[in-house]
Amino acid sequence: MGESNWAGNVTYGADAVATPRTVDEVRQAVAAASRVKALGSRHCFNDIADSPGGLLLDLRALDAGVELGDGTVTVGGSARYGDFAQQLHDAGFALPNLASLPHITVAGSVATGTHGSGRRQPGLARAVSGIELVTADGGLRTFSRADAEFPGLVVGLGAVGVVTRLTLDVVPAFDVRQDVFDDLPWEAAYAHFDEIEDAGYSVSMFTNWANDAIDQVWVKSRVDDFTERPELFGAVPADGPRHPAHAAGIPADNCTPQQGVPGPWHERLPHFALAFTPSVGDELQSEYFVPYRDAVAAIRAVREIGDLLAPLLLVSEIRAIAGDDLWLSPCQGGDRVALHFTWQPRQAEVEAVLPVLEERLAPFAVRPHWGKLFHGVPGNHPRLAEFRALAEALDPQGKFRNPFLDRTVFGS
Repeated sequence: MGESNWAGNVTYGADAVATPRTVDEVRQAVAAASRVKALGSRHCFNDIADSPGGLLLDLRALDAGVELGDGTVTVGGSARYGDFAQQLHDAGFALPNLASLPHITVAGSVATGTHGSGRRQPGLARAVSGIELVTADGGLRTFSRADAEFPGLVVGLGAVGVVTRLTLDVVPAFDVRQDVFDDLPWEAAYAHFDEIEDAGYSVSMFTNWANDAIDQVWVKSRVDDFTERPELFGAVPADGPRHPAHAAGIPADNCTPQQGVPGPWHERLPHFALAFTPSVGDELQSEYFVPYRDAVAAIRAVREIGDLLAPLLLVSEIRAIAGDDLWLSPCQGGDRVALHFTWQPRQAEVEAVLPVLEERLAPFAVRPHWGKLFHGVPGNHPRLAEFRALAEALDPQGKFRNPFLDRTVFGS
């Protein structure tokens, strides 16, 4: 077939790709298929979206109309955050959190537990208050927070159906500024981790794990809740715009504005601007989540193998996310810290180092990001059995199953 994901490291094994334009066409395609999966922005780095021998539904042509409600916005399953954020802002509203990339679809983001950052900001899936879902028989069902199974459906891994509409909670629009600090001493990060995470609405630290200091700290602050900082526990204000991988010599051209220039939430909360190629472009990604209380210990453990990781890295990011109650969310049950790794496109070497990295993080109830590269079978999800039962009830013939789900969820 020749179709691949965004990074080009996964070639899909499906027999065909269909591009439905309406929900009825989605329903017909799902009902007729024996194996089927939906494609969004193709930004997953593993085979979670593949349907070997089956059908892929490319939803990019599906109607992504935006409907504003009472404290909510409803969008189509193909909508990317960047497609409707300006419209939402113009109406006086905002989403409370955004991912680093505005290029990704809402449906794909929430299905894999993608998150954004902020110690008091839950991941993107927590904003979902309603789902319209095409089930395995071609039926169209809607679910809301009033339904008992709703927390199991949101981070659904593509195992429960094809999401055609999503309703998200919104808040009043707000402005944000980004301030970047260079060279945070590691010992300062350990000693003042809570204070650093509380320095802004959203905080990210960037490192290659081997340098003598954390290369950068990005502090995104609401303009109406900003405190001027001449320095940040030894880190000094950057003398110009930065790319997260600035230490690797990558210019900041595709990044959102920094240096304290205020702007709307959707033009500052992401790291990368919608108009440009996201992140570095030619890359692979992994990400691991540990309980917030274990953050410093986990960071120390990874730092001990920094010399092993650094030659394969473009950059690594450390950020916090508030907990939620969604069954397969990486932050289910409590606040977490995410350790994100943007790798050079050297897959065999990355795959060789992942077991070592996961062994380092194993003592901390680690959970990998569902849509990125990892080695072991995900554990530490206490609601996994309930999710498995829910998926089997909605899809008794396993129409939405694939090798990824068999390995990670169904254990076969």
